[in-house]
Amino acid sequence: MEKKGALPCQWIQKAIEKKLICGASLKNISPASLDLSLSEKVFRVDGIVQPRSGERIENLLECLNARPHDLSSPLELGVVYLAKLNESLALPEDVYGFCNPKSSTGRDDVHVRVMTDGIPRYDFIYPPGFHGDLWIVINPKSFPVKLSPGEKLSQVRFFNKDTRFNESELVKRVNADKLVWHSGMPLLYSDLKVSNGDGSLILTAAVSEAIGWHSIYTRQVMDFSKQYAQKDFFEPVVSHDGHILLRRGEFYILSTRESIRVPPWLACEMVPMDERSGDFRSHYAGFIDPGWGWGKNGEGKGRPITLEVRPFEDMLVRDNQPIARVRFEEMTENPKFLYDEMETSHYVVQSGPRLSKRFNS
Repeated sequence: MEKKGALPCQWIQKAIEKKLICGASLKNISPASLDLSLSEKVFRVDGIVQPRSGERIENLLECLNARPHDLSSPLELGVVYLAKLNESLALPEDVYGFCNPKSSTGRDDVHVRVMTDGIPRYDFIYPPGFHGDLWIVINPKSFPVKLSPGEKLSQVRFFNKDTRFNESELVKRVNADKLVWHSGMPLLYSDLKVSNGDGSLILTAAVSEAIGWHSIYTRQVMDFSKQYAQKDFFEPVVSHDGHILLRRGEFYILSTRESIRVPPWLACEMVPMDERSGDFRSHYAGFIDPGWGWGKNGEGKGRPITLEVRPFEDMLVRDNQPIARVRFEEMTENPKFLYDEMETSHYVVQSGPRLSKRFNS
């Protein structure tokens, strides 16, 4: 393999066929990622701890006071669960991976992190050549949830090299590939007024219109196999005097002011904001597939990014205030299919802060 970067769907398909990825379904492949599915092996635990180097997750169950959980019962609000995933890996010596929650998981405020045998890191399958099982930590943050075996809460991406842009590469590609749009027009790098200077792209909040949603306190269980009205779990966020007030510890669905367009030869990920922007989390879900906002033939004008925001201090948010950060990286080759072409893509028509696919509209 000559070109370096993120590996596309055709590589993932071959890896499944060659048993480099076991227990996976071909129907769970996206343009540059693979959905990971929940097994029936689920435990309620007192807390969570990362494995030491070489230590199997299975061997941690006793010290976590793990008690089997039957998925016919809901996962309780604020309780931590540890579940085995159906997939396991036997990666080539030059391939490693990153995981992140699926968008719908994050929008429903279910915090998930993938753990791997012998790797004391969350959502990180490294060093290259990992062999072993995958587990997932599940923590419902706003409502109790009911899950079924096979539910897809997280996804994994594969790489043979880190090709994330530095600042000079970002300047060239924003301008040449028209990565950022607003009001139907592409933006130049010089139009972007805030920068970390590290190759990441700072996005700002949309507050003037289509503002967002705030989770409400309810004992109602969100069954991931059902559809709901927005009022069952969320209330609208309303602007007052040109700003919104986010309360510490609460959960909000907001949107970026800018639209992002990801061409077939690039992938994109959300990365955490640092303390210079305030004390808050702006996303759970983190991956933006090739073809997002691209259209079928490059005619697309980008699409806003929905944000899953939890502030750790009370904070006012105004229009055009820095709120999120993304990084672009190279694909090894164009995927055989793109996000905007997929019948299973739930957020192709997203134009503002949108709730998960479990909500009507």
